[in-house]
Amino acid sequence: MKDPIIRHSGVPYYSQWGSPEWVRPIVEDAADPCDDPAWQRSGFTEPDHYRFWAPRLCGLTCLESALDFWGIEHAPRAALLDEALRHEVYRMREDGGVDGLIYRPFASWTERAFGLQVEVLPEATLEEIAARLDHDTLAIVSVSAEIRYPDAPNTERGGHLILLHGRDAEGVWFHNPSGIAPYQSDVYLPFATVTRFYAGRGLTLTRALR
Repeated sequence: MKDPIIRHSGVPYYSQWGSPEWVRPIVEDAADPCDDPAWQRSGFTEPDHYRFWAPRLCGLTCLESALDFWGIEHAPRAALLDEALRHEVYRMREDGGVDGLIYRPFASWTERAFGLQVEVLPEATLEEIAARLDHDTLAIVSVSAEIRYPDAPNTERGGHLILLHGRDAEGVWFHNPSGIAPYQSDVYLPFATVTRFYAGRGLTLTRALR
């Protein structure tokens, strides 16, 4: 018997920048993210604050997609960032960089704030995480941002987060917050392809049973 297909339809896609169509000029041509007319869409008001954080908010963007899919109320992304910082989901370094998204503080915060059940999986194959997807569960996994070009060789694994919202026996469907069309929303790729970029860790999000 073949593995059942689990695929959530209607999971909203969001770019970690203001507009999905602006991802290509930002990541390929170094366009100023604030040239995007929609850069304030997520609640940011200070350009430099937005320029600094938008490239780092793949995880919160995935969370926002999941919460909206399940109809769970939440603040705009800029305010979510403030709460995440307060709960040490992101930690500022002395060199001006950022450590994050840190899984266990993220799990504790989202469980309390949104009633989610979060399973942190620091060592798991992509197939093992995908097998946990069900009608109430999505997953966030760590991959290289190079996955936006899946046909090209990659040099890294990890450092970026994508939202898994479906799987079958051969691969997964996902949203990539920094993806470029056609590998942006509702992307399907085989396990072997995604595994090239996959860092071996992730977490699952399960909505509370009603």
